[in-house]
Amino acid sequence: MRNLQAVILAAGEGTRMKSDRPKVLHSICGRPMIAYALDLAASAGVKQPIIVLGHGAEDVESQLPREARVVIQGKRLGTGDAVAAAKKLLGGSGAVLVLYADTPLLRRTTVQRLIETHFKTGATCSLLTAHLADPTGYGRILRNESGLIAGIVEEAEASAAQRAIREINVGPLLCSAPALLAALATVKPSASKHELYLTDIILHLARQEGAKIQAARVEEIAEALGINSRSELARAIGVIRQRIVETHLHNGVTIEDPGTTAIDYGVSIGADTVIHPYTVIQTGVSIGKRCEIGPFARLRSGVALGEAVRVGNFAELVRTKVGSRTRIHHFSYLGDAVIEDDVNIGAGTVTANYDGQAKHQTHIGKGAFIGSDSVLVAPVKIGAGAVTGAGCVVTKAHDVPPKGVVAGVPARPLAARPTDHREPPPAKPPLKAERTPPARRKDGRMKTQPAAARRPVRKAVKAAARRSGRRRPARPAARPRTKRVGAGAARTRRARR
Repeated sequence: MRNLQAVILAAGEGTRMKSDRPKVLHSICGRPMIAYALDLAASAGVKQPIIVLGHGAEDVESQLPREARVVIQGKRLGTGDAVAAAKKLLGGSGAVLVLYADTPLLRRTTVQRLIETHFKTGATCSLLTAHLADPTGYGRILRNESGLIAGIVEEAEASAAQRAIREINVGPLLCSAPALLAALATVKPSASKHELYLTDIILHLARQEGAKIQAARVEEIAEALGINSRSELARAIGVIRQRIVETHLHNGVTIEDPGTTAIDYGVSIGADTVIHPYTVIQTGVSIGKRCEIGPFARLRSGVALGEAVRVGNFAELVRTKVGSRTRIHHFSYLGDAVIEDDVNIGAGTVTANYDGQAKHQTHIGKGAFIGSDSVLVAPVKIGAGAVTGAGCVVTKAHDVPPKGVVAGVPARPLAARPTDHREPPPAKPPLKAERTPPARRKDGRMKTQPAAARRPVRKAVKAAARRSGRRRPARPAARPRTKRVGAGAARTRRARR
């Protein structure tokens, strides 16, 4: 059985980051940088890694697992001094794997290959190397005439000829514990920075009779990237994000535009789910099968979606559990909520979960219908099959019973939810328009309605007659009018006769 120990160097201040936060606590896809080194140690089978801390030790220690053993590097005099600080916790037998907390792009398979190479060849020390077109900032690998590794020179100490070497030291190494402790005792401060470089042990080991130094190349050039500045941090985020996307694509998830989709570490997504562009899914989110998310959606930590859930554009969810076949439409915010199956969340719905002092929960029952622009002030419960009218505000503790209907501001109960949502047919107009008796004036005369008021009644009567097939009865023929003349005129006519 292999006796393997691990030392993770995390004491650097990271002055080029220009941050008050320790460098190893800067987030990469939802987790601190040092977490990636801890994963590498765990994948190697090391249960109690030794973490060497310095700048911001208390902050970093609070992010470490309980099983980690912590050592404080007091003066921070280089990587050699950091490993020497861990001597009191290192056993004198077996092998020691030295990892760096600021190289988060190393793959587990690469570290496993380094370990296999070391033990199969019986090497004294094994290194990870890479060939870079631009090796600026990295230590160069020195080889002798036989092609064997003879040492490592840091760039600050390298000559012009040595700086032209493109094979660089990635950083992590695996060394026999007795050989490592003996070599550390010979390391002296550098001429330029007066620091103790861990890489100086390679020169000492190469001179020892019977010592064997092996090199294993990294699988891809990006693995050699160390984080010392914000630009390098951004590059690392891009590489890890692309790896995460490729993993989900391989598992049957459709991601329409990987370049505009941000998925953090530790997200679970079911097969046949579609992720639309400009969607952000943070650590701690679980998405079921056949869901549809986005575009422009944001799922924060604590969100769990069932199967066939639809989350529309510009929707945000946090600490919310959503049942299967639920629809959450655009411009909605759901926080600290439990939503059961087959619920419709209208556009613009908000769960007001924070009262200024604490967060409260909203519970929405199965098959409920939440109207657009509803505000649910937590704590509140919406019963199964209940309905909230568009724009209503359900105040806290005013729960809506199952199949209840509420509307208004504040929301008030209405009639029970109808079983048939179809609109009733329009009522037929009466065949005869109802006439109201005319009113009388003060002088006793009858008031007559104006022509504009009588016109609709006439139209209604005509329309009713057309629908019934009846014709309006013809008016009787007008009687011939006789010319009325006075009595004197009649006598005159008779006298003329």
